[in-house]
Amino acid sequence: MSFGPLTRVAYFPDSFHEINGVAHTSRHFEDFARRRNLPFLCVRAGDRRVPVIAEGNLTTLELPRGILSIPLDKDLKFDPAWLRHVPVITRTVRAFRPDMIHITGPSELGIIGASLACLLRVPLAASWHTNVHEYAATRSHWLFDELSASSAAAGAHCIEETALTIAAGFYWLANVLFAPNLDLCRLLEARTGRRCHLMQRGIDAELFCPNRRDRDPSDSTVVLGFVGRLSVEKNIALLPQVQKELEDSGFRNFRFRIVGQGSEEPWLRQHLPRAEFTGVLRGEALARAYAGMDVFVFPSHTDTFGNVVLEALASGVPAVVTPDGGPRSLVQDGLTGLIAPDAEFSSAISRILSDPVLHANMRANARQYAMAASWDAVFEGVYAAYQPILHAAASAA
Repeated sequence: MSFGPLTRVAYFPDSFHEINGVAHTSRHFEDFARRRNLPFLCVRAGDRRVPVIAEGNLTTLELPRGILSIPLDKDLKFDPAWLRHVPVITRTVRAFRPDMIHITGPSELGIIGASLACLLRVPLAASWHTNVHEYAATRSHWLFDELSASSAAAGAHCIEETALTIAAGFYWLANVLFAPNLDLCRLLEARTGRRCHLMQRGIDAELFCPNRRDRDPSDSTVVLGFVGRLSVEKNIALLPQVQKELEDSGFRNFRFRIVGQGSEEPWLRQHLPRAEFTGVLRGEALARAYAGMDVFVFPSHTDTFGNVVLEALASGVPAVVTPDGGPRSLVQDGLTGLIAPDAEFSSAISRILSDPVLHANMRANARQYAMAASWDAVFEGVYAAYQPILHAAASAA
């Protein structure tokens, strides 16, 4: 069994090529292993079957989801027939000889990864990236449309608690846990009895930077930005309300810039007729979109971290976020943005924009804060957290 940077890690991400936080982190995890030439196997889903590829110490196995796959979101699916890939996955993992298997959730990949850890008697790490219990409650709202407000709230709470209990039961299988914010770490530790380490997300501060701003200096229109999946759990219904409240207060020289796609896009287009909808952007196009914003508006209550918030801050854009979830841990209230409940979002935005000195200071503070985050530091911390588990496993062998 290897320790330290030579630890052989087999990684089973729920998502890799899609546009979401798990995929974003997973791609950077693989890049970290590539840069450091670490022994690392990534088993993931893709559009087509790719043979086992070795690149130095990095090995990848990419397998397709089939026609029976169940859509979970715009670009995310669950394949109940994924078991057909078990033989090739097992052969590949056995040949790799991992010291640690790391999964990212109760997907078909996570289930197989956890099963192989048990079969091969290899320690299991699991990282929590998505608040599946909150998503379940949010997306089941239609079940309670005919009920009273109190009954609907009770039903949603029951669904959320049941989903959390099931998810925690799965994460209990792991020897060590990771989560993107301290509140989730405490929750998982209480529910599983397992040690949970902070696994935040990093930023490419060279790509996302204020220098990408390319708007015409004579353009005085304020741009309020949102980046993310256009779905109900992101609380995007608040954006038209914010627009109305700002206009009612006499502030009209603004427009929304909406970056992303999702099932709620038609509804949002209807209710934000003046907004700019860019679709999904990547790389420099995304960096320019951020840098051209004046305030980042992120009303989600369910995000475990908020990559997009960190990208906005790195671009010198102060953010307004809710008091719930991971984004609040990224925003220093009054310094890099504001933390506000839904009912106070528009007044928070007005506060920033009505004070040019405050706005300028927030821009500078946001950039400075984001500069301190790096992906290397994130994954060095993950490898450090593996070590006590590996030593304990070696002692017990």
